[in-house]
Amino acid sequence: MIERTCGIVLRTIKYNDTSVVVDIFTERQGRVSYLVKLPRSKRSALRNVFFQPLSILEYESDFRPRLNLQRMKEARLAFLFQSLPYDPHKASIALFLAEFLTHALHEEMENAPLYAYLTHSIRWLDSCERTTANFHLVFLMHLSRFLGLYPNLEHYRPGDFFDLRAACFTDRAPLHVDVVRPEEAARLGTLMRMNYDTMHLFEMSRAERNRCVEIILSYYRLHLPGFPELKSLEVLRELYNS
Repeated sequence: MIERTCGIVLRTIKYNDTSVVVDIFTERQGRVSYLVKLPRSKRSALRNVFFQPLSILEYESDFRPRLNLQRMKEARLAFLFQSLPYDPHKASIALFLAEFLTHALHEEMENAPLYAYLTHSIRWLDSCERTTANFHLVFLMHLSRFLGLYPNLEHYRPGDFFDLRAACFTDRAPLHVDVVRPEEAARLGTLMRMNYDTMHLFEMSRAERNRCVEIILSYYRLHLPGFPELKSLEVLRELYNS
């Protein structure tokens, strides 16, 4: 069935000399993999530049539910980036988030609120003129709501631990190693109070920010089976000196 839809590029893998496999989180079918032929002609309806991490596309495909690889017929950019591919900080964040979403949305079905959240976040990152140092932290914390993994951050009291397995605060250390100690647990509430418009008001050192990323990824790794170590994390750790 020929249909036109929109989607966000998560990952592109070379298939052969003329084709790539593109994983896309779509507006209507959730995550879908497409086999895309990339002719060398600059006038082609399918161009390699369309399939960069987090690109938002509008495209036409011959969608057949029983196939593992769908066929894409033509595509265009539904949103033209102004800064994201050209700003090294934003580009590194985009690469990290695309890799994260590739694994986090491995079997995700249609989810309109999640799709809206992702497109809003990508557009916001591209248009932001302030520091984006905390963007990935805010993105990952709020993403948990849409994946059904939102932690219980109520009833916090100074000195509490945060149990990563139970996803809640506790006044006693649990009998396992997946726990955030009190000196770091207090920061989780601060992270959840951030949003894109206020995140520039919260100052953290690079070491503190990297530790927050480690905690958040540990949380997701516990609650998303098979979630791997991310290759792009090392690049992200080098961003922002203060």
